[in-house]
Amino acid sequence: MTTTGHLEEALDRLHAAGPEFDGWLTNHAPMVVEALAAHGQEGAVHRWVDLYRDRLEDFPDRAEPVTEANWAEALGDPRRIADWIDFYSRTLAEHPWRDVLATWWPRLLSGMYGGATHTIIRVGHAVRALEAEENAPRLTEFAHALGYWAARHQPVTGVATLPGAPTAARALDAVPAIAPGTVGFRNRLAAVRQLPLWADDVSDPDTARARLTELVHAATHRYATHGHGEPTMLVHAATAPNAVLRSLDSLPRELWAPSLHAAWTASAAVTAMYAPVEPVVHTPPARLTAEEVLERALAHGDEHVIKLTDTALDVGDEQALAAALRSMEMSDPLV
Repeated sequence: MTTTGHLEEALDRLHAAGPEFDGWLTNHAPMVVEALAAHGQEGAVHRWVDLYRDRLEDFPDRAEPVTEANWAEALGDPRRIADWIDFYSRTLAEHPWRDVLATWWPRLLSGMYGGATHTIIRVGHAVRALEAEENAPRLTEFAHALGYWAARHQPVTGVATLPGAPTAARALDAVPAIAPGTVGFRNRLAAVRQLPLWADDVSDPDTARARLTELVHAATHRYATHGHGEPTMLVHAATAPNAVLRSLDSLPRELWAPSLHAAWTASAAVTAMYAPVEPVVHTPPARLTAEEVLERALAHGDEHVIKLTDTALDVGDEQALAAALRSMEMSDPLV
């Protein structure tokens, strides 16, 4: 990542706002500006934030400080977002960020489904930024991301297991859709009652990385043929596990296998919640380079388009780029 300071300026602007708007919708701006900067588009971040600024709301009010003594009772309480961000800001002032991540990752991992999985996605972007360069705005973003995750912590419970499949692609195909008629992410998540097993026997860290990479590839490819089920929400079947994947190198190796299992549940749950009745055949209108796809995503501007393109560029193959182009076809541009 080439650093010009534009990302830091954008993050400073954004940290005056809260992580949500209109009740509980996620503020995507910190994730998008990091994605643009990571792919050489730092010069575009202020222009993009200007287009998105109507969705930025004031930083939330504080309630009661989160401490080492009371954090467990504050976990999953969205009224405590500001308190959690303050807690991590204090903690990061005293400890290296990787140590903080290693301590809190296993505490938060089971609840990555809160905020429609944007909690883990924002952390993944913050981790990538810090791995590229450690500075004050990026550390502040890490505190905001962890604080959002802790405040929106939401586990998945009561899910029965179905017979598994040997590959991630086939396992995603085997995910049963929830009953029709359920509205809203949280209600849909509560309606997930059964998911197939996949990679559940993996305990070796290197195998876990390989299987997680496979899952990200499969979910990204699948968007091209299944994303019409819900073009916005099905993006997260790929971007949530990719956020976990890009965090692995910053974590102790003993956390890699548990991270794989949590990422599978997240991707499979989103798939169950928004799966279409039938796939469609998708042929991209043109074969474009990665740079051309990124340029089209930036011109389109939609936050989910940019983030899926970011993951597609990580995957790097023609099928992934086709998925990114498909998202542009199905999403309204940011104007």
